[in-house]
Amino acid sequence: MSIPAFRTSLPQLSDSQSDHAPPPASGGPDSGRRRFVLGVPALAGSLALAPFDVSAQQLPGWCASWGCAPAGPAPAGSYYDYNFSGQTIRMFIRASIGGNRVRARLSNQMGSAPLAIDAAWIGLRSSAQAVIAGSNHPLTFGGRSTVTIQPGAHVLSDPLFFQVAPFADLAISLYFPSSAPARASTLHRDSWSSTYVASGNAAASTTFSYTRSFASWAFLTEVDVDVGAPCIVAIGDSLTDGQGSTVNQNRRWPDYLARRLQAELGTAGRIGVVNRGIAGNRLLVDNPNALLAGHDVLERFDRDVLATPGVQAAIVAIGINDIILASSTALTQMRDNLVNGYRQLIMKARARGITILGATLPPIQGSGRNSAARETVRQQVNSWLRSPNAFDALVDWDSVLRDPQAPAYLRSAYNSGDGLHPNDAGYQALAAAVPLREFASLRV
Repeated sequence: MSIPAFRTSLPQLSDSQSDHAPPPASGGPDSGRRRFVLGVPALAGSLALAPFDVSAQQLPGWCASWGCAPAGPAPAGSYYDYNFSGQTIRMFIRASIGGNRVRARLSNQMGSAPLAIDAAWIGLRSSAQAVIAGSNHPLTFGGRSTVTIQPGAHVLSDPLFFQVAPFADLAISLYFPSSAPARASTLHRDSWSSTYVASGNAAASTTFSYTRSFASWAFLTEVDVDVGAPCIVAIGDSLTDGQGSTVNQNRRWPDYLARRLQAELGTAGRIGVVNRGIAGNRLLVDNPNALLAGHDVLERFDRDVLATPGVQAAIVAIGINDIILASSTALTQMRDNLVNGYRQLIMKARARGITILGATLPPIQGSGRNSAARETVRQQVNSWLRSPNAFDALVDWDSVLRDPQAPAYLRSAYNSGDGLHPNDAGYQALAAAVPLREFASLRV
């Protein structure tokens, strides 16, 4: 027996384009809502759209249940330079909250050529590359089963009546015809989740024989449900992206946070959690030689936070790569530049009535990427983050992760092995330190 799914009317969409972030300013924002949170567990108290469209995404009833941040393209000929021709890819994501209607966002933002998708299906995961029999249903775009996405654009699928439970594992299958080969130029490199590739159009299949697998999400950037709930967006670098966590287990700190919200806040914890972390990402600048590390947070905040349906809160954990990768000259101004960058994000969030939390920068001494000068800057930035006139609340992740006997080093119980990234226990500790009281009264 198939699990029923039904289509509904198309959402009203706009193709307006917002501006990039303004240049850093020296003044500080209003600090009236400031909270300081210690680093210990807190108690529960084919219609293509132009990118960066903020106002059009705030549609009544829709909330992002899952999301990632697009980046790319990969260097030509590199491992991550995926190409598909007459092939199907099946990707897996975990919803944070459930709903009765669903839609998916597909993106060709980083592409330089039109992206043709001849079939897109959504189902419930069974195991490995298989979906539960009868749960797989086609997505349409303007009533059509095929869609072509122009370079720099994205598309939302038509809303589909499809029951999604909280923490459901969803399968998104895309078929790329041989007549229009696709290069995965818009990619989230580190999914920590297996994607499977099959020959031919296997999007509708319950299972298939796959020719290869990889751990990235291609073209898929968001899945929304229609619950009318608020959403929290986590934005940052590899610590938010989950580097060092167990593959296919959803043990990044935003995953743990989503489970905490619903377990500890009850109905008030029915809040979507979207992970927009990118490994290697920075607050202030892009690296033109590492496009898979994404645009800097100042540049992508509008797209990845403000344009997320239902967003009412953001958690910002960024800046350590700016310090690690800075030249000695840039390092002399890094504290002030990071502070000004944080202030820009705070002002953008408050202008939209969004609660914004910050996080202190983690210890890096054991990673082999530190120096006395870099450690000084890290301490200076953390000192400012802990001071008044900053974020609405602060999570002191430095205190959570550092070794009490050697504070410049990661605590051994939380070390994934590289001296910088936490393991599963470390990510759970990061989520446990987030103050749920900041979210208990969120409303859309």
